[in-house]
Amino acid sequence: MLDKVITSLTANYHKLNDRLVFIWLLILSVLIRFPFFFRDYIDRDESTFILVAQSWVDGHLPYTELWDLKPPLVYLFFAIIISVFGKSFIAIRAIGALGVAITAFFTYKIGKEVKSTKVAFWAATASVYLLSLFGSLQGVMSEHLSMVFFMPGLYILLRYNSRKWFFIAGLLLGLSLMMKLNLAYAVLVIGAFFLLKAIRTGALVKEIWKLSYLAVGVILVMGCTILPYYSEGITHVWYNSVLLAPLEYSNIIRSSFFKLLPACVLIGGFFFICWKKKWLAYNDSSIQLLTLVVLGILVSFLKSGKINGHYLMQVYPMILLLVGIVLTNTIRNHKKFLPLFITLILLLPLESYREYVAVFKNNTTHNTLYNGEGFTVPNYLKDHQLNTQDILFFEYHIGYWILDKQPPTKAATHPSNICRDELYSLYDNPRNTSLEELRYLLDTLQPKIIITRSNKPVFHKDFMAENKYVNQYLENHYKLEDSVDNADVYSRLQ
Repeated sequence: MLDKVITSLTANYHKLNDRLVFIWLLILSVLIRFPFFFRDYIDRDESTFILVAQSWVDGHLPYTELWDLKPPLVYLFFAIIISVFGKSFIAIRAIGALGVAITAFFTYKIGKEVKSTKVAFWAATASVYLLSLFGSLQGVMSEHLSMVFFMPGLYILLRYNSRKWFFIAGLLLGLSLMMKLNLAYAVLVIGAFFLLKAIRTGALVKEIWKLSYLAVGVILVMGCTILPYYSEGITHVWYNSVLLAPLEYSNIIRSSFFKLLPACVLIGGFFFICWKKKWLAYNDSSIQLLTLVVLGILVSFLKSGKINGHYLMQVYPMILLLVGIVLTNTIRNHKKFLPLFITLILLLPLESYREYVAVFKNNTTHNTLYNGEGFTVPNYLKDHQLNTQDILFFEYHIGYWILDKQPPTKAATHPSNICRDELYSLYDNPRNTSLEELRYLLDTLQPKIIITRSNKPVFHKDFMAENKYVNQYLENHYKLEDSVDNADVYSRLQ
């Protein structure tokens, strides 16, 4: 069925229209991501976004009651969905699938501008896959949200040349920045590119005016996110959490440069070979801009000292376009590769196939499509009439949302933030060290129930003192009630 659809779509590329392509990308995105609509959580970050967003819906600005270091529009996205649809995983994941389709669609639009409909179609299709598969990409991450706005902004800059459109592009880039701050490097690269282009063409004054409209758009969006904090006289909360915390976080990430090397060498090597073999027309300003944007984002990764799998979502659309152009320039008979492409499209979503099976089995066994410890642990607590009022999740913290509870402290909003004591001063945490925070959580608050992962350390293995303290405290003051799937449920000794 799928191969017939693809063959029909690609038989005459010139007959493709934008509406048809968007429908294809949306259907593909939903099909790949649908079985994950029922998972409790796919990535810890997504769970944290939901908790902070719920706090906002309840009347508390981000960073005031609960805390994490993402820009505020990430939480606004989730807060709007919760306000409209209530506590709906399906709504969150479905709108996330729509976001992936939008990003892929503007990848298609850029591809048509830069090369051809054929390159654009396949790059957009591949974007849906790489934005949806492998690791934690089936959830709704800040990278997904940032690219929903970044790609249309980039398309406008490639397509239009007036002040009005540069202002609109600035608004979109500003929205992307307030979803993921590392894109500031890409935005700076874009500004430098157009400035150098103006100097080279001798149209400096005209281009500076356009760039000023771009800058105003970016600054206006950032300024709007400050207003709620300014109106309450807590502008410093925004400044510390949105600007200073990510900078401090990039200084404390415990990653080796060599862990960043493979991705950088692979992408850098690709650009070098393309330049050497002349596979990409680097005299084309569009190719230059796409390349520079990728390099700018890579620099942000190097600056932060870390590349998670979901970080690369920010470079996939541009890289796929460039790879598509290279393949078009180097492969003569493209039609003979169509069966291979279709085979890959059918085989790549193995994660989705497995999840479809898991959802079906879970529904057969437990009479519900929803699965994961975020659901099973709260159900276990209710079924066994255990305390759900006074609980601490060291893992599966989406359980707070299911139980209508809040994390007990700001630091515990995202469990790993407990060990990031370098950030405590940026949100006025009363404790100074992670061990002090743990003593407060365990010995002062004395939660009746604690949830951890089975057979796993509570924190990353590098935090030996913190892991030792928690393990010893659990041994002395708690008993293991039961293991529920991959979660251990501890109750406090009387």
